Amino acid sequence: MFNDLLQSSYFSVFLIVALGFMLGRIKIKGLSLDVSAVIFIALAFGHWGVSIPKELGNFGLVLFIFTIGIQAGPGFFDSFRTKGKTLILITVLIIASACLTAIGLKYAFGIDTPSVVGLVAGALTSTPGLAVAIDSTQSPLASIAYGIAYPFGVIGVILFVKLLPKILRVDLDEEAKRLEKERRGQFPELKTCVFRVTNDTVCGRTLAQLNIRAITGAVVSRLKKNNDIIVPTASIVIDKGDVIQAVGSDESLNNLALMLGEREEGELPLINTQVIESLLLTKKDMINKQLGDLNLQRNFGCTVTRIRRSGIDLSPSPELALKFGDKLMVVGEKDGVQAVGRLLGNDEKRLSDTDFFPIAMGIVLGVLFGKLNISFGDGMSFSPGLTGGVLMMALFLSAIGKTGPILWSMSGPANQLLRQLGLLLFLAEVGTSAGKNLISTFQESGFLLFGVGALITLVPMFVAAIVGRLVFKISILDLLGTITGGMTSTPGLAAADSMTDSNIPGVAYATVYPIAMVFLILFIQFIALVIV
Repeated sequence: MFNDLLQSSYFSVFLIVALGFMLGRIKIKGLSLDVSAVIFIALAFGHWGVSIPKELGNFGLVLFIFTIGIQAGPGFFDSFRTKGKTLILITVLIIASACLTAIGLKYAFGIDTPSVVGLVAGALTSTPGLAVAIDSTQSPLASIAYGIAYPFGVIGVILFVKLLPKILRVDLDEEAKRLEKERRGQFPELKTCVFRVTNDTVCGRTLAQLNIRAITGAVVSRLKKNNDIIVPTASIVIDKGDVIQAVGSDESLNNLALMLGEREEGELPLINTQVIESLLLTKKDMINKQLGDLNLQRNFGCTVTRIRRSGIDLSPSPELALKFGDKLMVVGEKDGVQAVGRLLGNDEKRLSDTDFFPIAMGIVLGVLFGKLNISFGDGMSFSPGLTGGVLMMALFLSAIGKTGPILWSMSGPANQLLRQLGLLLFLAEVGTSAGKNLISTFQESGFLLFGVGALITLVPMFVAAIVGRLVFKISILDLLGTITGGMTSTPGLAAADSMTDSNIPGVAYATVYPIAMVFLILFIQFIALVIV
């Protein structure tokens, strides 16, 4: 009866997941496998004849990769601009060192070329690489070698990712906090300050004429004139003795002090008809609109003093494009602020809602994009494949944010749930598939090809870790993402993702993965066609 249950894929999947979580919670000297333990349980089940349908694994794969891309998209292009060259250089180094290791071992042990390219594809767990290896060599030896190298290609990257922080003695949580603090440091802290007008040159001029926002960078939030507290409008005339409250960075407030006069302690109070509220942008029509286009001061008599996005306070410049989930600090008369709330949406429930249409449509577009075949001439071609197509499409859609009424975003809890579900299905299928022929391939082909495949997996990661830390001095989180992306290892990314709440590894993975896939295909074709 139990054997019959094991042949039922839905029972086997959840049993593998349950046992995997039990194993993953076991800690030895502070080290645990976490969710990665699922693949080790799956390998054992695969050896015992349990099979999970490939389509179920692909379903999990596209869910996992799509959610990674959606989360990483907004930071992907910033990362590419700031760290792209370094990460891509390390990625090319990973692929080149893997191929050079394979060529060196080919001549050292007299391995045939079809087996070598199969080992490279298996060691880097690249299905597109295998397809190119088979097409370039027209030999079944490439598939056999791929099958021998693949299990360690999966397991080796997971273990390396798990052990690397311990080897380097880096606390990932502390590193994530340090990088977050560094990221916040790029955006000056916004403060509130009060000024008394003593400078004769500004007296008798309107706020519009003074153009304070453009000249100093500060935003006037309230004004006291003749003991009356008022919300500023462009037509208000500034007189000597007026008290102005403004929000801005230290630099912008210092500039404003030079313009207006004396800086004073305290804040101006709000009168009964005035309020200051934090309003959420949840209306689709407002996404990607520039703050200046809303004309809140003219239309509603309200002023935005700051905008909070992803835990960072941004200065409300007129050209700032608004994003879903932005929190706008708005000051004005009660009726005006309520009207602004209706304009922006201000609906917390919308932040937690999950619309499945963009998810389904995004994955469909990603799968179709992955089917494209790009030719380079001389018989060379490149196809993004399932993983590459879905990842690139998710990055693109997340970066643009909105297409007409369609919002390409997901709430954090929904993203985490779908990512975890997809990952577990993918690991269960990959593990059972790799474990099926694990023993038989050793018996048929011996341990030589396995050992060579293991070296092709390990050497590039050690090279990347040494160069990344000692030469480029990149953070461990960037390094983990770059290594897993350069090795085209989704299970490796899953291991890194389970070790930290930071999305930095996912962003780095997304940055380098497409580059790694292209270079791996080109290197495999080069070895197959040139190396004898």
